[in-house]
Amino acid sequence: MQENNAAKPKKKLPERKCLGCGESKPKLMLVRIVRSPEGGVSLDLTGRKSGRGAYICKNAECLKKCRRAKRLERSLETEIPDDVYDALEKELSENE
Repeated sequence: MQENNAAKPKKKLPERKCLGCGESKPKLMLVRIVRSPEGGVSLDLTGRKSGRGAYICKNAECLKKCRRAKRLERSLETEIPDDVYDALEKELSENE
């Protein structure tokens, strides 16, 4: 009989790239910003909303970099109004 004590391979954590700093980090350490099929843009703290997603670190500095370089607009393929950015900044500062 063969013993079943062999070490199980560790489950690989999915990684995503932050649009602000460009670093690859585990998906759970990042915040997802999603464009819904209806065209609305919102913060997805659960990571389960349907739509096209983009990831940033959980700090306002990365969001500022994205805003300055319009990286979110390019990634989500839509125009993002200033009030959405302001709401995202507010939510990120509350979650830090």
